[in-house]
Amino acid sequence: MNGNRYLLDTNAIIALLQGNQQVLQQLQTSEWIGVSIISQLEFLSFSGLTEGDCQVFNQFLERVEVIGLNPDQADLIELVIQLRQKYRLPLPDVIIAATAIQSNANLVTADKQLQMIQKLAVIDFVP
Repeated sequence: MNGNRYLLDTNAIIALLQGNQQVLQQLQTSEWIGVSIISQLEFLSFSGLTEGDCQVFNQFLERVEVIGLNPDQADLIELVIQLRQKYRLPLPDVIIAATAIQSNANLVTADKQLQMIQKLAVIDFVP
């Protein structure tokens, strides 16, 4: 696992955009930062987002790689299924975790439940 590759969970994106220093410092030495399409959807579907929030988020998306979920990604889909069956976590969380594993990236998250996934390298933070 490359220590300088990071996939951000939705809560990490929110923390980063709110200026969380712990997340910001972790990403200082990154070679690659990605987000799952699930996190993009989760963020943009929050009620109460302002136009300014959306603009800041879209500027953020220009600087990271958004990883989609396509039918031709058989390995990723199989991993999602396996993780969901084994850990019984919510499907969006499992998709984000599987995306981090497939991307050979550390998952930056405040979600303690994701730490139970054995194949997943988690970097937790205090929101």
